[in-house]
Amino acid sequence: MVSEGLKFKRVLLKLSGEVFHAPNGGDCIDPVALNATARQIKRVHDLGADLAMVVGGGNIFRGMPGEMCGIDRTTGDNMGMLATMINSLALQAAIENVGIPTRLMSAIDMPKICEQAIRRRAMRHLEKRRVVIFGAGTGNPYFTTDSAAALRATEIKADVLLKGTKVDGIYTADPKKNPDAVRYDEITYQEALEKRLRIMDASAFSLCQENKVPIIVFNFFKENELMRVLQGEPVGTLVR
Repeated sequence: MVSEGLKFKRVLLKLSGEVFHAPNGGDCIDPVALNATARQIKRVHDLGADLAMVVGGGNIFRGMPGEMCGIDRTTGDNMGMLATMINSLALQAAIENVGIPTRLMSAIDMPKICEQAIRRRAMRHLEKRRVVIFGAGTGNPYFTTDSAAALRATEIKADVLLKGTKVDGIYTADPKKNPDAVRYDEITYQEALEKRLRIMDASAFSLCQENKVPIIVFNFFKENELMRVLQGEPVGTLVR
């Protein structure tokens, strides 16, 4: 195990469900994307990082758009939390296939398939060098998986919350829609809230601010970017 070169030892990595979606809009969970994610996790684990993860479920179902189909918000959010469990189970299998021990923990009791999300138990798994995957969000409707990531990062005393996205940081505007958008190298929590930069929701920013958990937003799809973040290279946007 090597950890001397790491700036961040204990990490909470938040990935959206779109990470697992086929790029051509095919399967909800693409085996190629899933296995590529698992290989990235293995490289980070081999560096010596203690890694916990929160995975979204947007590739399968989102609560808010479900209202357009006549599904009430609470029911839709519950469906979304179950979608995160499908992704989490798939990710667990992929990571274990590359030889890394994992534990899946759910905010909703599912004793037949995984453990309950209990802080002390999660800390013990991390101490034993297991990758911990937190599924089912916070277990409550109206809270996003960003909020769940902020909560879990605080609970496990993570050195940093990493949000892996399809863009290389936080911009003044959507860079896909506005070519003049400028990327922030660093920004405060308060600035992010005041400017309504929607890379994470307000409750997640507020929770990290209150508990002094820095956030780094980076491009998860760029080769070796995750490793560069952990080694302290100036990657993405730092929120602190």
